[in-house]
Amino acid sequence: MRSCTLQGMMSGRLGFGILGTGNIAHQFAQGVAGAKRCTISAVGSRGAEAAMAFAKRFDIPSAHGSYDALLADETVDAVYVSLPNSMHHEWTVKALNAGKHVLCEKPIACGLAEAQEMFDTADRRGLLLVEAFMYRSHPLTQAVLEAVRGGAVGRVKLIRTSFCYCTSKVEGNVRFSPELAGGALMDIGCYCVDFARLLTGAEPASIQCTGHAHPTGVDDYVAGALGYADGVLLSFCCGMTVQTDNAALICGDLGFIRVPVPWKPPVHGAEYVVDAMTPPKQDGVRNLGGPKRRTIRLDAGGPLYGLEADDFAAAALGQAAAMMTKDDSLSNMRVLDEMRRQIGLGY
Repeated sequence: MRSCTLQGMMSGRLGFGILGTGNIAHQFAQGVAGAKRCTISAVGSRGAEAAMAFAKRFDIPSAHGSYDALLADETVDAVYVSLPNSMHHEWTVKALNAGKHVLCEKPIACGLAEAQEMFDTADRRGLLLVEAFMYRSHPLTQAVLEAVRGGAVGRVKLIRTSFCYCTSKVEGNVRFSPELAGGALMDIGCYCVDFARLLTGAEPASIQCTGHAHPTGVDDYVAGALGYADGVLLSFCCGMTVQTDNAALICGDLGFIRVPVPWKPPVHGAEYVVDAMTPPKQDGVRNLGGPKRRTIRLDAGGPLYGLEADDFAAAALGQAAAMMTKDDSLSNMRVLDEMRRQIGLGY
C-alpha cells in the first residue's frame, strides 16, 4: 500500500481533504476535530466562496474552489468523498489516481460495476479505499457483535432493523433526485443491509424488496427481506417520508438483543439491551420469574465521525485493519442492485 505524504508520516496524523461542503461534510469535520490520528488539511468545493466559508468555520488551512485543486494539494494524504451518490465513482477514481487514499460516503457507488472499478483502481495504485459506514466504528457496535458471538442470544435466527425519517424538504434535496442516485434504499436502507452483512459475514441466499415511488421518481420508503443459507432471516424498512423507532433487534433461540440507537449512537450512554422472555407456563404451572433483562451502557470516548476517521487513518497508516472491507462493500452493492431492480429503480 502507498505510504502517506512525508508530512503525514512525520506527524503520525493523516491529513484529510474533504470533497464537498454539504451537511455530511459538516458532520465529518465536526467529528475530526476530536480525532487523534488525523486532521483536516484542506476542503474543496465547486466554488471558492463555499470552500472558504467551510474552511473558516472548521479552522481548515486550505480552501480550494474546485475538486481538482483539492486533489492536487500535497498536504492531503486522503480524500473524504462527501458528494452526492452519482459522483462517488468519478471522484473516488480521480482521487485514487491522484495518489490519495479515499474514505467514500455510503453507498460507495451507484452499482456493482462502478464499485468494482473503484476497488480495482485502489488495488492497482496500492491505496486504501473504504466505504464510510461510521456506525461500525462506535464501540457499541463492537460490543453488540461480541455479545452475539459470545452466545448472548443463542443461535441467531431473526434480525429486524429500521432506519427512517420524515422530511418536508424535497425541493433541492439530493436524496429525492434520480439523477443524483437518490432514494431511501441508497440513503439509509444501505445501513440495514450492511448490518446484516456485519452480523452474518455472508452473502444472502434470497433477496426480496418492495418500495413506494415518490413523485420525484425515487423510492421514498421501502421494505425488504434477506435470507441466509444458515437460516438467518433479516427484515427491514427504511424511508424518507415516514417515522419509526430506528432500532435494531437480533433474535435467537435463547434471547434477543435490542439496540435502540444503532446508526448514530451517542458519545455517552450508548446502550443495548439483552433480554429473554420467560414462557408463561412451565409444566402447567405459571412461571412468575418475569423477563431476564440486562441493559449495557458504554461511552465512545469521542465523536462518531472522529472515531470513523481515526479507524480509517489507522488502516491507511498500516496500524490496523479497515473496519469495512472491500468484500463487505461489494456484497452490499450486489444486494442493493437486486433490490433496486425489484422495485424498478434504475440509474
